Amino acid sequence: MRIGILTGGGDCPGLNPVIRAVVRKAMNDGFEVIGIKNGWKGLIENDTTALNLDSISGILPKGGTILGTSRTNPYKKEGGLENVKANFKALGLYALIAVGGEDTLGVATKLAKEGLNVVGVPKTIDNDLSATDYTFGFDTALNIATECIDRLHTTAESHHRIMVAEVMGRHAGWIALEAGIAGGADVVLIPEFPIDIEEVCDLIKKRHQRGKTFSIVVVSEGARFKEATMVLQEQKLDEFGHVRLGGIGEILAKEIEKRTGYETRVSVLGHIQRGGSPTAFDRVLGTRFGVKAIELVKEKKFGQMVSLSGNKIISVPLEKATGTLKTVDPEYYEIARVFFG
Repeated sequence: MRIGILTGGGDCPGLNPVIRAVVRKAMNDGFEVIGIKNGWKGLIENDTTALNLDSISGILPKGGTILGTSRTNPYKKEGGLENVKANFKALGLYALIAVGGEDTLGVATKLAKEGLNVVGVPKTIDNDLSATDYTFGFDTALNIATECIDRLHTTAESHHRIMVAEVMGRHAGWIALEAGIAGGADVVLIPEFPIDIEEVCDLIKKRHQRGKTFSIVVVSEGARFKEATMVLQEQKLDEFGHVRLGGIGEILAKEIEKRTGYETRVSVLGHIQRGGSPTAFDRVLGTRFGVKAIELVKEKKFGQMVSLSGNKIISVPLEKATGTLKTVDPEYYEIARVFFG
């Protein structure tokens, strides 16, 4: 029997370990595996590649995905859904493993309801998928962001500056929160709690009053000021209805400098958080997810997503994972607030 695997949405470290684990486990259990290129776009266009031991050799430490990816939504393409169903049948697929975030798995959820044998694997650096403690990719992004904050500390202190670090995360503040705590940030600003610019400036002024002539402010790209809309790079929507976030760091830095008189600079970490080799944690988590996905296929548990619960890999309904975003709760944010100022 033949199993297909695709990777969709934004790339992140840990995708290749999943592909490797799926192929190894599937072949051990007597399945044939084909890779579907560039996410749902590949299934619409019947663009595939055979996967075997040679094709997965050496990919464990590599970032990105050997299958390529896209933000294609079959439900927004003319004839997209029909082509997906036709090619699923033409390729002789017994099951499909969809590796992705809320958008890719949202499509997988719909296809499962339409009778296709689909298993989901959660992927996102944002860690905003429900029904799993962590998604792979998050730990790598977190470590990169923390290292950048560590580096900003030394230059901020040397020049007596305020440094604003803008990190990714979209509408969830997980990267900003945990990188801020780990990096010793003086203020952490996330989408779940609108920015009170007066409070931020007061905290920075109080630091100066006690002799701390520099400050580190970490802000999530989806954060916004009170009674204000999100800051966008552009108004254009992708096929899943998402805007491109970014720019809050620059606006925040200007407001801080204007209100405090202290020299303020901004550093936007951007896609550096998504690139490069995955951490050991993400390699192991991706591997465990891939093995579990094949186990679900063998057990005919379709319409399910693999999930990390505590230290166990379990399965949950795809609907449960994609229904609502997992955001930072107030109790966790209060831990960061202990160290503000």
